[in-house]
Amino acid sequence: MKKVFVIATALLIGYASSASAQEIANGQTASCNDAKSIEISVAKIANTSNDKFGYTSNDRGTGNVSVWKSSNFTTVPISLGPNDSNHTLVETDHGLTGIGVRGTYGASKVVLQQQNAFSRGDSIGDISGLVKITNIGTNPVSVNCM
Repeated sequence: MKKVFVIATALLIGYASSASAQEIANGQTASCNDAKSIEISVAKIANTSNDKFGYTSNDRGTGNVSVWKSSNFTTVPISLGPNDSNHTLVETDHGLTGIGVRGTYGASKVVLQQQNAFSRGDSIGDISGLVKITNIGTNPVSVNCM
């Protein structure tokens, strides 16, 4: 009986301490508990549209999540837009303004890191305790708890 208890406990600890990754669709939630880091990413989805305003059925490949943290009971929205250009309009004037092109495309992933310098609940970036990531966008998002 003691051997079964020891083996079951070891498996449970091994499972709890191992990294887990999952893909969540709209409305689904992934959870991480006492993670060292959490990687949130959206797949690069083609930005194709026949509409003159650029509307697409896949929200231009953007991933939107809501991150709830038990450490300070706060919710933080995160948007990932690998197809969204932050370039200024001077790119389309072919250099007539004399201003250089600025900006880049949005990020396809973000990594939240554990911050040991903060006591529990002191920082909006504190990922200690239970963290729930809910997909509030149209595209699937991958969550990797490490």
